[in-house]
Amino acid sequence: MDVRIGVKNSPKELEVTLADDTDSDAVREHVDTALKNGGVMWLTDRRGRQFGVPVDKLAYIEIGSPEVSRRIGFGG
Repeated sequence: MDVRIGVKNSPKELEVTLADDTDSDAVREHVDTALKNGGVMWLTDRRGRQFGVPVDKLAYIEIGSPEVSRRIGFGG
């Protein structure tokens, strides 16, 4: 599962690839809890690396699945 995080005042976004068996509803609940409590939202990717983003710097979060192929180019 892929999670894309937009950070305020930054043109780049973070992309974290979680384990394939990760439940998207559980990730959403984790994000909601982090937003309510403030502080830092932590995610651990499939290789065990941890990513932390201060919740006051979050612009958006996109929770998706790697099975969906991304379209590249000018295809219609």
